[in-house]
Amino acid sequence: MRRLLILWAFCLGLFPALAAARYQPIDRVVAVVNDDVITQQELDRRIDVLAAKLAQRGARPPRPALEHQVLERLIDERLQLQAARRLGIQVEDSTLARAIGSIARKNGLTLDELRQVLADGGISFARFRERTRRQILFSRLRAQEVVNRIKVSDQEIRHFIESRTGLKSQRSQVHLRHILVSLPEDASPEEIQKAEAKAKGLLKRLRAGADFSEVALLHSDGRHALEGGDLGWIKISEVPSIAEGPANRLEKGGISDLIRTSSGFHIFQLVDYKGLERAIVTQTHARHILIRTNDLISDRDARTRLEQLRFRILSGEDFGTLARSHSDDTASAVKGGDLGWVSPGDTVPEFERQMDRLSEGEISEPFKTPFGWHIVQVLGRRDYDNTEELLKSRAREAIRTRKAKEATDLWLRRLRAEAYVEVRLDENDG
Repeated sequence: MRRLLILWAFCLGLFPALAAARYQPIDRVVAVVNDDVITQQELDRRIDVLAAKLAQRGARPPRPALEHQVLERLIDERLQLQAARRLGIQVEDSTLARAIGSIARKNGLTLDELRQVLADGGISFARFRERTRRQILFSRLRAQEVVNRIKVSDQEIRHFIESRTGLKSQRSQVHLRHILVSLPEDASPEEIQKAEAKAKGLLKRLRAGADFSEVALLHSDGRHALEGGDLGWIKISEVPSIAEGPANRLEKGGISDLIRTSSGFHIFQLVDYKGLERAIVTQTHARHILIRTNDLISDRDARTRLEQLRFRILSGEDFGTLARSHSDDTASAVKGGDLGWVSPGDTVPEFERQMDRLSEGEISEPFKTPFGWHIVQVLGRRDYDNTEELLKSRAREAIRTRKAKEATDLWLRRLRAEAYVEVRLDENDG
C-alpha cells in the first residue's frame, strides 16, 4: 500500500509537469540568415521596444506591419555581424566602456544613474551594453567597407555650393533691389532690341561701380523705383520665381545677369541675406622650431636644445636660419619654420594654447605636444572671413553623408543578395 501511495503521489507530481512541458511554447525560428537564425522571442522583444516608443508619440501601427519592418532590420543586422566576424572586426571592452561613459555624460548622468534610468525603463544594463557594442561594431564595419572609400572632388563641392540645393539655398531671408526695363505688350522686334540695349547699358554701369539705388531711381520702370528699387527683406519661400536664382546664388552686393520675361528685362542686386552667418575667425601668423624625441633624444635633451636656440634668437640670431638648421619639421623648416596663417583648430590644442598666449613678436618657452618639443613665435594676427572655407567644409560633409547613405544602402543590398535568407513568418502564422 505504501508503495502504491508513493507511486500515486509521484504520478500526481509528474503528470502536471509533463503536461506543462507538453504545452510550453517553443521559441520558433522566424528567419534563417546563412548559418544563423532569428527567433520569435528576439523579434517580439524588438517589436515591443519599438511599439512602446511609437505609442509615446501617439502612433499605433498594426503589429503585422511592425513585424515585417523589424524583421528586415534584424536580418540586416545579422548580415553585418557575420561580415564583421569574417573581417575580424571587434570592439574592445575599453572602447565600449568609454562609449557608455560618454553617453552618460552627454545625458548629465553618472554611470550608476544611467543604470537606474535604464532599469526604470525596463532595459537591462547588460542588454544596453551589448546593443552599444553592436552599434560601434557596425560603425567600424561601415567605415572600413564603405565610408573610408568615399571621395569628394573639388568640382562636386563647387557644384553643390552653386546649386539651389546647395548650402547657399539655406537662406531664410534675402534683401533684394530690382531694376526693370519694361516692354509693352506685343512688343515689336525694334522695341525689344531698344529695351535690351538700355538694360545692357545699365548693367554695364552697375558692374563698373554705379550706385544701384541711384540707377534704379532714375531708370527703372519697376514699382519700387522711387525706393531705389529696394524690395526690402523677403522670406526665401516668398521670393518671386524670377528672383529665385539671384536670391540663392549671389553673394552680398552681387549683381545678376539680365533676366528676360514678358514684362521686360530685370536686374537684381542681393543686398544681404540671413540664415548663414559670416564666419570671422582670428588667424595667427606663426613660425616654430620642432625637436622630436626618440631613443637617442630624451625630453630633457629636446627641452635643453630649444632653450639654447631660444637664447640665441633673443641674443640676435635669426629665427628662420636656426629653424632651417635645427627643426625636425621638414615641411616648415625649409621656410624658416613659417607655418603661415593658422586658423583655430588647425593645430593640436597644446600648440594652439601656447600660441594664443603670446603677443606679436614674442617667443614661447619650450613646450611639448604629441609631435615633440617646440618653441613658437607669433608674427602677426588678423581677423579673417572664413565663410567660404566653412561653406566648402559643410558642402564636403553633406556630399560625403549623401554618398555614404547611398553606398551603404547598395552595400547592404549586395550583402543580402549574396546571402542565404529564408523568412518563415508566414508559415509560423499559419
